[in-house]
Amino acid sequence: MLKHLKLLQIFWRYSILKELEYRVNFLTNAFMSIFWLVWGIIGATIFFAHRDQIGGWTYYQVLVVLGLFSIFTGIMEAFFRPNIMAMIEAVRDGTFDFVLVKPVNAQFYSSFHALTMWRLVDIFAGAAVIVYALAQMQIVPTLFDLAAFAALLLIALVLVYCIWLAMMTMSFWFVKVDNLAELFYSFYEAARFPITVYSGWLRAALTFIIPIAFITTIPAAALIGLLEPNQVLIGLALALLLLFGTNRLWNFAIRSYASASS
Repeated sequence: MLKHLKLLQIFWRYSILKELEYRVNFLTNAFMSIFWLVWGIIGATIFFAHRDQIGGWTYYQVLVVLGLFSIFTGIMEAFFRPNIMAMIEAVRDGTFDFVLVKPVNAQFYSSFHALTMWRLVDIFAGAAVIVYALAQMQIVPTLFDLAAFAALLLIALVLVYCIWLAMMTMSFWFVKVDNLAELFYSFYEAARFPITVYSGWLRAALTFIIPIAFITTIPAAALIGLLEPNQVLIGLALALLLLFGTNRLWNFAIRSYASASS
């Protein structure tokens, strides 16, 4: 465990130093991250100018969802997208051989060796929106609420990681899988709104098949006191199932990999 933490420190320190070589680019991109979050808030504000609720959620409750949407957008763009793109390119041009011979777990290296630092702004901006929304609602989460929220955040992180790992693994069989990431983002856009906005098969699909609900809506519900106790257990079961399944898929893909030297 300590070995992997030290490796993360080395990987991310290198990524940060590389990005700081272009400070203006960093500041410009950070500004755009904040701009798109503000733009989403403006859209919600305009919508709520004409009605009081959406899917049973009030304006400030929806802001909590938007804050979580920004946080996980930042996590995916900072930690997962740069690694999946590097992985796809390495498999395509045969340099993934060098990953396999490194004295470190190939899945760990492929998943976390790169970091896009300026996307961390999305995480801090999203957290600020959540704090603001809770203050406006005069909600002070209890210790139980915070514990449930922390557990659901961890579950959401595992779910998001598993989805990206599955997309990454597809590169062993398909030449170009970049579009899978764009397809996932098309579904992820639904996380801007509470899952209760959707009905029928679509709500079920966004909860159990592509578990968008566990990324934004359900953690938000934990903070504002709308959480149903069984949702934590369902999320935990989904996370463990996906973690096991994607790890098996990865190991199978590694065995199927035809290296550049074979």
